[in-house]
Amino acid sequence: MPTLLKFLLVFLLLAAAGTTWAQAPATAPAPATAQPAFDVEAATQAYLSTLTPAQKASSDAYFEGGYWLLLIDVLYAVGIAAVFLGLGLSRRLRAWTERLPRRFLRTLAYAAAYLLLAWLLSFPLAVYEGYFREHQYGLSNQRFGQWLSENLTSLALNVVFGSLLILALYAAIRRAGSRWWVWGTGIVGAFLVISIFLGPVFVSPLFNKYTPLPASPVRAAILRMARANGVPADNVYLVDASRQSKRISANVSGIGSTIRVSLNDNLLRRSTPQEVQAVMGHELGHYVLNHIQKMLVFFIVLIGLGLWALDWAFTRLVARYGPRWGVADRADVGGLPLAVALLAVLSFLATPVLNTIIRTQEQEADMFGLNAARQPDGFATIAMKLSEYRKIDPAPLEEALFFDHPSGHTRVHTAMRWKAEHLGEK
Repeated sequence: MPTLLKFLLVFLLLAAAGTTWAQAPATAPAPATAQPAFDVEAATQAYLSTLTPAQKASSDAYFEGGYWLLLIDVLYAVGIAAVFLGLGLSRRLRAWTERLPRRFLRTLAYAAAYLLLAWLLSFPLAVYEGYFREHQYGLSNQRFGQWLSENLTSLALNVVFGSLLILALYAAIRRAGSRWWVWGTGIVGAFLVISIFLGPVFVSPLFNKYTPLPASPVRAAILRMARANGVPADNVYLVDASRQSKRISANVSGIGSTIRVSLNDNLLRRSTPQEVQAVMGHELGHYVLNHIQKMLVFFIVLIGLGLWALDWAFTRLVARYGPRWGVADRADVGGLPLAVALLAVLSFLATPVLNTIIRTQEQEADMFGLNAARQPDGFATIAMKLSEYRKIDPAPLEEALFFDHPSGHTRVHTAMRWKAEHLGEK
């Protein structure tokens, strides 16, 4: 729109000048200097060709392996439910918790014990996915002890807050009956808002150190861009992500008074000032466009649909197999393993929808970042660096189904298209 308005303004000025043609002798205009044509496709392919065949093969293998892990994860969740229900572990666990005097204590104890045991059962897969596979592709900086320590910290958080969430959901089931999923949506939404609000202040510092971005020309450029787009300058942080990974990254976290923009030290160390500005322009886009708040609305709607579908499937499965599993009805906490397995299946089926929602917001932030930072080549080169762990050139359907960010090809093409429309501008 600004370019169009500028064109119209120039057109009107020229038209006004044309009305005075009789007052001055006409002169022949100077020949225009021909601007070389900018081929967006050729420029895009030039960037993509900087990836060696070996680098592309490694990137493709890592990312495509993630497709199989999506399926393996859901099958593993179903297998854990089979252990709890088919082998009677859930029945014995519930019998143990029945010794407690109050119902809320029994529910809380079952939930905590289930989360601990499920973690133990899933530990082999977690070690492969989170430790060995990351080292196999050269993405991790952690020794096994460091990785395990952080994993145990995550477990403690999941047991404490997960148990409280499960307790609240079963209270809703007992009070609301078949309409529990409406109450459940509100409960999960409230937990989600609280976790996003508290995460940057209380959770993230358990894993990394966050400090204000240190003084440098790069910092000055980022803060100028932040102030120009209405982002508080004191909300930009540096995080020591290199203690875990070699990945370059940045993010927006929090909500309300805790919202902040963070870039990791890998980004500063491995990128040019132009690349850093391009990345931070993108992250400022998330901030300015209120993507966290919008994402919350989308997620709460999906949570409501998911809990309704969960209740539908759970009720029918328990009606058929409940006596065999020792599960009486939806209010029986012994059915928690079945509910978790069904949620895993539903999440798997919803993956394309979730990816599309997130990818759309990422594309919006990309466009904002290009306009804010005005670094199309920096944006393109950083997209190529992200190919270390993202497939660079997927098929369109593959990108639609499996990518929660635009692919490298899409991002480079977007940057080159922006560059073509702004040739000659300073």
